[in-house]
Amino acid sequence: MMPIMSKTVRPASLQITDIDRELDQARVDGPVRDIVIPPCPELLTALQLEMRQSDPDPTEVTRIATSDVAMAAALLRLANSPLYSRARPAHTVTEAVSLLGLGQTAAILTGFLARSSIPANSPLLEHFWETSTRRSLAMAFIARQLHGVDAEVAQTCGLFMHVGLPILLQGLRGYAGTLAEALARQDRSFTETENAAHRTDHAVVGAIVARTWHLPPVIAFAIRLHHDFHVLRVSSIPAGVRTLVALAAVAEHLVADFEGVSIQREWAQHGPACLAYLQIGEPEVDLWVDTLHPVFESVVLA
Repeated sequence: MMPIMSKTVRPASLQITDIDRELDQARVDGPVRDIVIPPCPELLTALQLEMRQSDPDPTEVTRIATSDVAMAAALLRLANSPLYSRARPAHTVTEAVSLLGLGQTAAILTGFLARSSIPANSPLLEHFWETSTRRSLAMAFIARQLHGVDAEVAQTCGLFMHVGLPILLQGLRGYAGTLAEALARQDRSFTETENAAHRTDHAVVGAIVARTWHLPPVIAFAIRLHHDFHVLRVSSIPAGVRTLVALAAVAEHLVADFEGVSIQREWAQHGPACLAYLQIGEPEVDLWVDTLHPVFESVVLA
């Protein structure tokens, strides 16, 4: 399968329907066909069903949160983290749900269920979920600084942005070598290396996971396009998708700085365009480094 930005599709004419067709084709007769996509966990399905109600019931969300001891503990730990700076700590799950609000609680529970269902047991993906959690928290934080951006959607998007990596490691023969090569090469992009070897990439697979798990379509499209920064200039792509693509790049940069990643080729090439799209200046990003440091530091997943 060719990447969506092949010569057959002019970037200026790219439509969401093009992405939908590509993902459908990849799942039916492309190299992704035989890859096992983990089903959406039952608890997440129940949570999504409740959150789609016009007036979600906090009691039902609390029941879902407390149905797994480890998930309840994770919710309490994050509710009491520096990210929220509450005047008083939450001592019970009910208090945590009340302090966080239903949207934020749902985003946190989604993260726990994703980690439980999609293991990243490879030295090449060491600390994968810690990094993904930091990215998701950074995207939520940045979204709150902007007008009209849903912080919970941004947070969930950040969590799933690279979820295609562990899926490909589990499902494609030889992908471990491709991943090592993609991490090391500086002469071409990560997804170009993946497509050269396997005719697909983690952005495609991650978008398929998002669709399989019934995440909002804007998240699936942003995951598919998160390495295709020219879409920031494509007006036919919804603004919400482009905003998430740019947000993810800024968050990735902040997390990489925190984790000591010295080479950020993608940020050097496309960071200025992402900041310009979001109307964010470098001084703001520098301030966020200090704000988010204790938040990133507090992410220690069992």
